[in-house]
Formats: sequence, structure tokens, C-alpha cells
Amino acid sequence: MELRRVRPEELAAAGDVCVAAYEPFLTGAEDDYRERLRDVATRDSQAEVWVALLDGRVAGVVTWCPPGSPWREIGRDDEGEFRMLAVDPSAQGAGVGTALAMLCEEHSRASGATGMALSSLATMTAAHRMYARLGYERDPGRDWSPLPGVDLLAFRKSF
Repeated sequence: MELRRVRPEELAAAGDVCVAAYEPFLTGAEDDYRERLRDVATRDSQAEVWVALLDGRVAGVVTWCPPGSPWREIGRDDEGEFRMLAVDPSAQGAGVGTALAMLCEEHSRASGATGMALSSLATMTAAHRMYARLGYERDPGRDWSPLPGVDLLAFRKSF
């Protein structure tokens, strides 16, 4: 598996992976979210989009939100944050999501963070199990809802 910043020629593929991974969880209340998932170019210009390649193809993608990024949602000043962690359905279970989450942790540590924070749809239970394996704990005080019917659970981890 190769982990690196997304390249211009991979933007469409990375967007397709995001949409494919999130599609089962989108109920209609967040229809415009599909376009946000697909718009990897904007995220990469305002944060950092990283990809995981398996056999030369984009198998996973994550948006790491460095300090000052407008893509940060719940991260405090001393925390790193990542968003839109997505793994192609055909590559799920191969460690792609774990590798991308750990990459974000490394970048956050390097930027001086003492922990991580993230939000996840309440229905993304497989992701929640991965976060637990990585040492994340639920942080119910930071749960939030960007739209009616869209419930996001907060998770945190200290380094």
C-alpha cells in the first residue's frame, strides 16, 4: 500500500471513492454532501487530501485538516482532525482506513497536536470499531447535527 498526497490526475477517482464509501449512509437529508465528497480539489486546496493506493489505484482517501483549515469541525486548538475518511467498498477490510487514520495522527503529532478529534455518522459502526481499535473514545459532549436527521458522533484520542 502506498500513502501519499492526492495528485491532480487522481482527483476524480478520489471523489468517486468518497461517494461510493458514503453512499450507503446518505439518507437524502444530506444530498448536497455527495458533491462535497466528490469535490476533492477544493478540499485539497484548503486542507490536505491523502490517498492510499493498492495496485496503483485509489483505494482510500482522507482529508487531514491542519490548524487553520476551514475544514476543521470539532478539533480544538491542541488537537488534530481528519474528515471524510473513505475506503473503496472493494478494498474495505484490507487495513486502508487504519493506515490513513494513522497517517493523520502522525501529521497531527508533527504539527504539535496532543490528540485527535473527529466526527462520524452515527450509522458508521464499522468505522467506530476501527476508531476504538486505534484508541479513540466517544466524546458525547461534542456530538452534533449539521442538518435535521444527520447525527454526528464525536470521537477523541490523546497522544
